[in-house]
Amino acid sequence: MRFLSLISVFMFIVSCSSSIGNEGGPAAGETAQKQLKYGLEADKYFIEPGEVKKGDFFGTIMEDCGVGASGVQPIIQASRNVFDLTKIRLGNRYEIFREKDSSGAAAFFVYELDNISSVVVSLKDSIYAYISKKEVEPVLKKAQVTISTSLWNDVQRAGIPAMMALKLSDVYDCTIDFFGLQSGDSFEVMYEELQHNGEYMGLGNIYYAEFMHVGKQYKAVRFNAGENSSMYWNEKGESMKKAFLKAPLNFTRISSRFTYARKHPVLRIVRPHTGVDYAAPSGTPVVALGDGVVTHRGWAGGGGNTIKIKHPGNYVTSYMHLKGYAKGIVKGSRVTRGQLIGYVGSTGLSTGPHLDFRVYKNGKPIDPLKMESPSVEPVSKEKMPEFRAQMERYAFQMDSLGTMGHFYRYLNILK
Repeated sequence: MRFLSLISVFMFIVSCSSSIGNEGGPAAGETAQKQLKYGLEADKYFIEPGEVKKGDFFGTIMEDCGVGASGVQPIIQASRNVFDLTKIRLGNRYEIFREKDSSGAAAFFVYELDNISSVVVSLKDSIYAYISKKEVEPVLKKAQVTISTSLWNDVQRAGIPAMMALKLSDVYDCTIDFFGLQSGDSFEVMYEELQHNGEYMGLGNIYYAEFMHVGKQYKAVRFNAGENSSMYWNEKGESMKKAFLKAPLNFTRISSRFTYARKHPVLRIVRPHTGVDYAAPSGTPVVALGDGVVTHRGWAGGGGNTIKIKHPGNYVTSYMHLKGYAKGIVKGSRVTRGQLIGYVGSTGLSTGPHLDFRVYKNGKPIDPLKMESPSVEPVSKEKMPEFRAQMERYAFQMDSLGTMGHFYRYLNILK
């Protein structure tokens, strides 16, 4: 009976949509006949496509449009608050809207920022600019993939956008080692595909996923448990994210590990090295391992420029030999997991650019490579009934997609 009720609601929505399309009178009909592109009446202009080539600048493109050198700077200045036209990129597409008269004068310049957004610049009368975005429709879809070579290759081989591999690795980054996937591992995922007039524009949210890895199933459910909370949870309501990242930077290699008997590369004496040295180019961004408060930001003798952060659970992390600090990072600053705090350098007693990273628990040093990251707070007891209901709904929807995928595009309106 419940299913029949949903079908009835669906038919009502389709019926209403048809009725709306037949209403509005002559004025609505006239508006519908206008071919709008980027908010412009396209049929009033000749549209000349182009692409930014090597050696092109906004000024040279404008010169081809008949805009003199003295007219370029006012256009750049008037558009600066919307987009800096001096930063157009090689390979990006643009369109020139020309008047349909004997002058053929350029009326508008449209520069594609990405496959959804473009900046529209008026070149005549009063100069102005605005961002135009294509109307996108989120379409609920399901994907099923079995791993044979790698997540990246198998996702593309299945005809799924490569971005899915990155989104999944982000959801499961604290749960599954994606460099350790094995042949036969598999996943099933329900997600949004963003479309414009049926054309693929990008991936939206992942709502529900089941990943089978080495014979064990890992479920992930998208659920808003409150402000500043995790967005993905397992079936028990435990966060898919840990309190700490695996590392505070993208490093080239580990040049020194946690030990109590290392010969110091500068002092040439044996002394404990209760941290991990991550070799990385000077200037590499360093981020906070987890949420916390900055307790030290400044010079620390042999450690050079150093930041120390106190985290919940009596953890303290230390970041040494920094080249510099991120803007706004001072003693007392509250930082969040993954927030930029500084840059790799070689200050203090150092033989080359690297990050000396240390972790303390209850005041005692622990090996960063062996520590178990504490979990983020789980879904609250008050929210658990809502969480379980949403997980069951998502699981039902994913099982039904394929034969009823189009139906769920409309059913989602009722959420």
